[in-house]
Amino acid sequence: MSFPYLTAIVFLPVVGAIIIALLGNGRPRLVKYLAAVFTIIPLLLAVILFANFDKSSAAAGIMQFAEKTSWIPTLNAFYHLGVDGLSLPLVILTTFLGVVVVLLSWKEQLRVRQYFVWLLLLETSILGVFSSLDLLLFFVFWEIEIIPMYFLISIWGSGRKEYSAMKYVIYTLFGSAFMLAGILSLYFTTGSLDMVELSQKGLGMIQTVMPAAAIFFLLIIGFAIKLPVVPLHTWLPDAHTDAPTAGSVMLAGALIKMGGYGIIRIVASIFPQVARDYAPLLLTLAVISVLYGAALTLRQNDLKRMIAYSSVSHMGFVLLGIFALGEISLTGAALQMVSHGLLTGLLFAMAGLMIHNTHERDLRKLGGLARQVPIIAVVFSIAGLGSLGLPTTSGFAAEFLIFVGSFSSTVVNGIQVFTILAVIGVVLAAGYILWMIQRVFYGPPKEQYNSVKDADVLERVYMVAFVALIMLVGIYPAILTDIIKLGVSPIVGLLGG
Repeated sequence: MSFPYLTAIVFLPVVGAIIIALLGNGRPRLVKYLAAVFTIIPLLLAVILFANFDKSSAAAGIMQFAEKTSWIPTLNAFYHLGVDGLSLPLVILTTFLGVVVVLLSWKEQLRVRQYFVWLLLLETSILGVFSSLDLLLFFVFWEIEIIPMYFLISIWGSGRKEYSAMKYVIYTLFGSAFMLAGILSLYFTTGSLDMVELSQKGLGMIQTVMPAAAIFFLLIIGFAIKLPVVPLHTWLPDAHTDAPTAGSVMLAGALIKMGGYGIIRIVASIFPQVARDYAPLLLTLAVISVLYGAALTLRQNDLKRMIAYSSVSHMGFVLLGIFALGEISLTGAALQMVSHGLLTGLLFAMAGLMIHNTHERDLRKLGGLARQVPIIAVVFSIAGLGSLGLPTTSGFAAEFLIFVGSFSSTVVNGIQVFTILAVIGVVLAAGYILWMIQRVFYGPPKEQYNSVKDADVLERVYMVAFVALIMLVGIYPAILTDIIKLGVSPIVGLLGG
């Protein structure tokens, strides 16, 4: 396929952003239509890639739809894009969420032109991370997303929005500094920035610039902050709570997946021996993230903050699946990133809708709303039940693969103990999800909410799309796992899983 599909997918949103930026003020409806067009086309192109994905080539470890041209010759840096079974599902997820956040921002009235410019730039930066196969290009896209996320939170957010936006920037830049040091160390050691080439060489024992373990941890700190892993997680609840709804959906749905993707694509595949050596440490952090995140979730009274802390717990499952170092567990971890993007993206969309319609986010003041907003109540419940792992939802498929794959892994000694401890997180998730649903939608109806409106037609459109995908992946997970497995198999071969 000679058409540069990935370039089009990655850069069409920013082309839309430039066109919108050049428009004069006073045409908000045109801005929204342009934003919709420049997000729908990348989604359609991503679906075409999915339909044309060659499983036989993927099984041989070949990156597909690759585009490579010299970028900075003196540094041996290339404009190099490509996808495999690991990255393609995340590209599709990001393009889908890009359309959704435009639709759920349809009622936005504040500085509409600037708002959609930043939203589209954010989508391009995340897509660039998932598509890049050159470490320098990867890092450039990684850094770009800081700018739109900062402005989305600080201008269109709520509460302590300036504080939360700056906290997000500080944490991300802190992690990026470590990541850049790790990338430079790799470059000075090998003279290469090609992620595929570096993983094929296997650099576990190279110690030319510094010990391999030091480079491993330089890289993983940046990714662990983004995932996030306890104790590097404290930016997430603030950013989620004070971000606008579209920002929360993109943040939870796609942006934090950059951390998990980076760990699998770069850290585990380039340093397989170090990953095996330090797997017990990372598994310990995974279990702490699962249990501590769940415990903190149970203590929250703010609707968005409660969902935010649940993300810390669920991303702990991703870390568990990765460092169990088995094919099934890694497949489950990748599927969990997609599943969590759909489920938590929908939860934040519904939470934002509830807050917009009721003007209230304190769980102690909500209640009895199922009568006034039955559609929102049903969709919120589906997303919540999926998050706690109800069968037939994507959450069950992902968590089942993680636990089965982790428990049966033969790479890490004592992995069964870590798995059993992590399973407790599912029990706690059932507690806080059901408690949250009960506090918001059930109990005696409250008179002050009698006039609250249910979802309108446009909101029902993206609700149906979310629920359809959640159920599709839950009922027929092979639609993704057959492709994901092809992406993680070469990495598992390096890890010895």
